[in-house]
Amino acid sequence: NEKGGHFVTDAELLDLLRRDRTAGMEALLARYRPLLRYVIGGILAECGDGEDCLSEVCLALWQKLDRFDPARGSLSTWLTAVARNTALNHLKAHRRREAHTAEAAGEPVSPDTPEQMLLRQERAERLKAALNGLRDRDRQLFYRRYYYLQPLSQIAAEMGMTERAAEGRLYRLRQRLRQELGGDDP
Repeated sequence: NEKGGHFVTDAELLDLLRRDRTAGMEALLARYRPLLRYVIGGILAECGDGEDCLSEVCLALWQKLDRFDPARGSLSTWLTAVARNTALNHLKAHRRREAHTAEAAGEPVSPDTPEQMLLRQERAERLKAALNGLRDRDRQLFYRRYYYLQPLSQIAAEMGMTERAAEGRLYRLRQRLRQELGGDDP
């Protein structure tokens, strides 16, 4: 985005959002809509709810903008997380509707105990620390595959490698992480 002959920085965007929420959201979406669509599209490819999800992301951004803390990360990282989480919620709802429609048989799943939730949180923190120890390219590959749920063919094409090379590297990364995390599956 150019405004007045220069590129609008995230700080300028945030300032505009504080002064004029409507104009700020328009500027934010003009700049980041392609990124949001990219994240959403990779997760919702199977169900085609991308535009509905993008609308929900825009509403969430409008409502949660005050929660953004620049000290914790970049604006694009925060926007990506909001888009990812919203898309995953859409995907879960889509799968629940499909399962309900198909009248899937089986026992209802019992909610996690507090101990299980604590263990899952500790494990997630250990995984995050291990991922931060990876080289940037390996971390990007891992996140794109397992966090953003992108197809291997897309990742390989966009990262300039063959699918087989991407698959091999992911296998080695999983093995390394498994070893670092004490045999747990990442």
